[in-house]
Amino acid sequence: MSSTLSTHHKGTKGEDFVCAKLRDRGYRILDRNVRLKFAEIDIVAEDGDVLCFIEVRTRRDTRLGHPAETITSKKRESIRRAAEAYLVSSPSVPRPIRFDVATIIWESMAFEYFENAF
Repeated sequence: MSSTLSTHHKGTKGEDFVCAKLRDRGYRILDRNVRLKFAEIDIVAEDGDVLCFIEVRTRRDTRLGHPAETITSKKRESIRRAAEAYLVSSPSVPRPIRFDVATIIWESMAFEYFENAF
């Protein structure tokens, strides 16, 4: 991926890539880029009867570490609060939820998916 693309554009490309991978695995994408007052949820999807809140992280390479390492405890808490707000604003039948992380390293096109990441 070109280093001249904006961070936002790179993020969108990463989310597009992850959504395609998830669809191939049988997930149903419900929402993307859900913006709430205090946080954003990259992807909301269903994996069977489980509602998944998915954080997408990309990096050009691993010189500065793995993309998953960029998810701090503060970010995890922000995602949890966003998920709570999402659930309140989208009433549905109670079901299990899960917090997953998808990572992409563009240089090698390495994709990893971590279920129950936090």
